[in-house]
Amino acid sequence: MTLFQRTMASRAPLRQTPLNLKGNLGRLFVAALAASSFATCVHAQSNASGPLGTPSGQLQFVRADHDWTAMLDNEVFDRFGANTLTHFDDVGNANDTVTRTLVQTDSGPVLYDFRRRPPLVQRSGMRMTVRRVFWQGDEVVMHGSQGWFRFKRGVLTKLQSSTTTYH
Repeated sequence: MTLFQRTMASRAPLRQTPLNLKGNLGRLFVAALAASSFATCVHAQSNASGPLGTPSGQLQFVRADHDWTAMLDNEVFDRFGANTLTHFDDVGNANDTVTRTLVQTDSGPVLYDFRRRPPLVQRSGMRMTVRRVFWQGDEVVMHGSQGWFRFKRGVLTKLQSSTTTYH
């Protein structure tokens, strides 16, 4: 086979196989599948003030002057400063109730755990802007303005690298 024949053979059209469905269509399907599976792992941020159902009662965020109050069944259990309300919710399987939520405040993220009453309130103690949150057992993994962090049992730890897969 001459050099010209080898060059032309290497430029032959791709054979249509099940994995190469019309070129870009197959890649588009794989990208959509990956995006949908990734979207189920991350809980989107919300600015809903409620009421939100929790195992402990109805959660409501109410603006009070320049601060926000977090109320459970019309009883205040926390106050925080924030220009806007932003929270990431962990929705349980039973009745789509919010079991935990991570709230963005001026002084840093605050975790509310509604699996007990009164709800557990844990402050991270570090100012950061949270972009994404992953819930894994009793820990919260968050991607913020300064990198990746784990928040577990009230302790905030900066993550370097990990082989752990977060869902």
